[in-house]
Amino acid sequence: MAIRNIRLIGDNILTKKSKEITEMTSKLKVLIGDMIDTMHKAEGVGLAAPQIGILKRLVVIDVSPEGDSPIILINPEILETSGEQTGEEGCLSVPGKSGLVTRPNYAKVKALNENMEEIIVEGTELLARALCHEIDHLNGILYVDKVIGGLHSVSDDEEQ
Repeated sequence: MAIRNIRLIGDNILTKKSKEITEMTSKLKVLIGDMIDTMHKAEGVGLAAPQIGILKRLVVIDVSPEGDSPIILINPEILETSGEQTGEEGCLSVPGKSGLVTRPNYAKVKALNENMEEIIVEGTELLARALCHEIDHLNGILYVDKVIGGLHSVSDDEEQ
């Protein structure tokens, strides 16, 4: 697989709405693998296709401590959220910065997996935050639009 270039804040593609995926192709399978590799190489917990310049409704997330349990979501849709959490959030498209963002503490998402089978993913805390953050990317929304009190620089010993 290949490591793709991550688009940075200011790139217009990050503000556009992504298109639905209608079929699994060999090109899409390669894209999924590349996205997982790119996310892991950048030490992120999620990556949306627009972040690598592709306007497709595709997200990969991996919040496992070992980084070996990627979740692949094609055409994800948030079905339900509840609770609230406010915490530091960063983004691979906004390197070196983070900000305080309020998100749901629970999220339930319907999507297709890499076999184009419908799945339901439920998560709390970090997974709920990642689900909401990455799905926002598919709708052209960056976390910086939701930051409370402004962005600040991240030191090397802080996680993004």
